[in-house]
Amino acid sequence: MWDPATYLRYRDERGRPFHDLLARVPAERPRAVVDLGCGPGTLTAGLAARWPHARVAGLDASAEMIGRAAALAAPVDFAVGDVRDWRPDADVHVVVSNALLQWVPGHRELLTRWSAELPAGAWLAFAVPGNFGAPSHRALHAVARGGPWAATLAPALRDDPVDDAVGYATLLTRAGCAVDAWETTYVHLLPAPADADHPVLTWMEGTALRPVRAALDDARWADFRAQLAARLAAAYPVRQGRVCFPFRRVFVVARTGARPPYPPEESP
Repeated sequence: MWDPATYLRYRDERGRPFHDLLARVPAERPRAVVDLGCGPGTLTAGLAARWPHARVAGLDASAEMIGRAAALAAPVDFAVGDVRDWRPDADVHVVVSNALLQWVPGHRELLTRWSAELPAGAWLAFAVPGNFGAPSHRALHAVARGGPWAATLAPALRDDPVDDAVGYATLLTRAGCAVDAWETTYVHLLPAPADADHPVLTWMEGTALRPVRAALDDARWADFRAQLAARLAAAYPVRQGRVCFPFRRVFVVARTGARPPYPPEESP
């Protein structure tokens, strides 16, 4: 279960990649725009403001997130759904997905399918976190694999589930798209009040720790959380009331139908 309030603790930091991604999408008057993995909808509402003549929709698998999004005063059609089942109609000319695809097994095949199903000249823009080798995730995996909950948590943890910018550029160029791909490391300076939990722990509670929390009872979760907090405090020390939290993200903007697809055996 997603908790919108927990996710939105760092709304500015989580929202910045979305805005940086959209800045590289030059579509002028798309007929329809879709945000896949729209979450609580606050960023999706900005799509309606940017393209006021477009039909804008947001899709998310979390009923809690869509419930929060539906309460917004925005001209957006929000719906609960699985992105693996989503198919674009002929009017969709911009598809946006921010911080979703790392949760979706087989998302590379989805990207290839979407690029083929979207009309020629459509834009497919997505960003994924690239921090799975960061100290935060190394600590998460070390605690998960080193405690009495190791067998319980094994199905919930995956090693790096995303490609780098080169990998996605290769995939979508092969599919016949023109591709703009890049990576950015954001350096988030997170406030760390003395009477609060470590900020990287609270950040992770909104995303990476969700499967762990769902798999553990209250007592084991408290023990897991305490062990992880100690490791995070060592990896991200508090200095002058703040924690420096580098966060790498991978961005791709692809335009469909730019060239014939490459045969499977060829390289771009």
